[in-house]
Amino acid sequence: MLSAKSLFEEILDNDESFRLFCSIAASGESQGGWENARIAALVPESERALAPKITRHGADEDKHGRIFKALLKKRDLEPVPVPPETDYTMVLEKHGIGLAHERLKGDQPLSVEDVITYLAHSRVTEQRAADQMVMLRKYFVDHPVVGKAVRLISNDEDNHLAYTHEELLRFAAAGHGRLIQRTLRECALAEIGIYRDVSLAVMAHMGRILGWPRAKSTVLAAGIRAMYGYERLVGWRRMVSLKMPERRDALGGPAASAPEFA
Repeated sequence: MLSAKSLFEEILDNDESFRLFCSIAASGESQGGWENARIAALVPESERALAPKITRHGADEDKHGRIFKALLKKRDLEPVPVPPETDYTMVLEKHGIGLAHERLKGDQPLSVEDVITYLAHSRVTEQRAADQMVMLRKYFVDHPVVGKAVRLISNDEDNHLAYTHEELLRFAAAGHGRLIQRTLRECALAEIGIYRDVSLAVMAHMGRILGWPRAKSTVLAAGIRAMYGYERLVGWRRMVSLKMPERRDALGGPAASAPEFA
């Protein structure tokens, strides 16, 4: 019987599929760390108080990248090149979701509208990350190989999601509500299509590595497309709602270290 747990166990148990999984995850997290560091450096003067939280966000992402690399090292495995079609972060950037990397490589300060775009992009993508970690925490929180990483990263993703809610609500109260809602909707509708395409690409690579029969790959692809259909119809609305989080000032302070993964 196909299930999220059985599929992930299959990926974990095979060195080559585990290498690809960790390599994709490490690459995306490291890229997120760079993006946040550049955004923090370019925050406009009127929003400088936000810079330490953005820096903390980036430090968390860098830490997650190191964790996935450490998981590979513990199994005496080296990272593999990430196939471009499986690189979620870079595919988002290619489709104009969030702030363009060319803009972040420059020295021109961002505008308040740019900061809102960054936060809206983060609110959508961190929802995706938090939901994925809920699934992994459900099945693998006590796993001897990935359990510690799942617990640590899941807590961080919950903090990131809370932070985006709180900051976007602050900007909404300052009169930017329409811009926020429009940007959130555009980002969510684009993200669900990109997530479908990236998921199909990842499963295709995993299927080749693990020798999945055609019928199994077809069923998995159908499931990914069905999820996209649901999200396109109604599920995207969950990604654009805003409410004050229980975790207030979730990124107010230095990033927690993870010495066991150093």
